[in-house]
Amino acid sequence: MDSYNSPSTRPLYRGTQIVWYLLGLVEVLLLFRFVLKFLGANPAAGFSNFIYNVTYVFVAPFLNVFRVIYVEGSIFEWTTLLAMLVYWLVAVGIIKLFLMGKTVSTPEAAVKLDNQDK
Repeated sequence: MDSYNSPSTRPLYRGTQIVWYLLGLVEVLLLFRFVLKFLGANPAAGFSNFIYNVTYVFVAPFLNVFRVIYVEGSIFEWTTLLAMLVYWLVAVGIIKLFLMGKTVSTPEAAVKLDNQDK
């Protein structure tokens, strides 16, 4: 059975799509947070308040890793950039785990193993 007709191919594909979608959503929200802070947006304004509240859970683990840099009303938040990088790496790791469950033929597996030895 080739990997294109394997019953595991469609769920793996859907799983990877879901992971990429969720990553994209989190990354966009974090990017909004970074830009709003960098441009000195009013934290009491509805939109910026919403973004800060929604993204807080994602940046909270990283808040004390770096000092926050204040420049004339703007905030350069390294922690948001770090969070974006870490979540991207986690998503790539999850995708790699999903792909390990993909069905492969014996000849295909042999070729991949030979390529790992090089």
